[in-house]
Amino acid sequence: MKNANPLPPDWLLPDWPAIPGVFAVFTSRNGGVSQAPWDSLNLGDHVGDAPQAVMSNRQLFAAQLEQLAACPVTPHFLQQVHGVQVCQLPLAAAAARAFDACVSNAIGQACTIMVADCLPILIAHRELKIIGAAHAGWRGLAGQQSVGVVEQLWQAYCRLVEQQQATPHAAIAAATQVWLGPCIGPQAFEVGEEVVRAFTQAKAQAEACFLPGAAPGKWQADLAALARQRWQALGIDAIYGNDSSTGWCTVANPSRFFSHRRDSGIFGSTGRMAAAIVRTV
Repeated sequence: MKNANPLPPDWLLPDWPAIPGVFAVFTSRNGGVSQAPWDSLNLGDHVGDAPQAVMSNRQLFAAQLEQLAACPVTPHFLQQVHGVQVCQLPLAAAAARAFDACVSNAIGQACTIMVADCLPILIAHRELKIIGAAHAGWRGLAGQQSVGVVEQLWQAYCRLVEQQQATPHAAIAAATQVWLGPCIGPQAFEVGEEVVRAFTQAKAQAEACFLPGAAPGKWQADLAALARQRWQALGIDAIYGNDSSTGWCTVANPSRFFSHRRDSGIFGSTGRMAAAIVRTV
């Protein structure tokens, strides 16, 4: 994905095939006005940062997004609660309700997800320009009885596709691509037996995404691999981005990424980055 406008330092463009009329980006922690420990482009309004600083950062983000996408853009920041609820944008009073994923087919309405260790997921239809995004921590990803935020996002996305084109889910999957953004990596994500059970009780293949930790009863969880398995089970083959290597790990890259697990115990808080996807035409 390329754009004539310069990308801010450390921001990422998804490494997936470009879709004309769709633009996506992931911010870094740099380029804003917040003071430590939220320095500097903190986009979260719930982490103790000065409200005016967050407002300024969101304005900077929106302006930069408009410049990069080359169209008027409205980013929608959701009230994320590690759940599985999905909304369609634009939605009146979305900020007052709890959603961890969103979909849209409207021009200029940016599906925006904030993260600081959880996994950001972007999804797009190559032909219909239908887009979506999800915030996936382990709870939202596991869900209940194998239905988590990935499956709920997929169902909402398919309903939106079907409104425009009567298409079986297999055909929708063939025309869909997914990007997995930076998150806490397996080398830094130690979890207990309850997390392993949440995934493996319903999907035995998830066991491959956990390696024994340093202490008994502890495991190193690969969040990106768990999400990749979920998308593959839905028939999605075009999955890009996070391959679980160190470069994608929010904990291991403090100069580029915020990390709740790394920073909160030391500083008491940390900022939030954003993944955003928008239909431009």
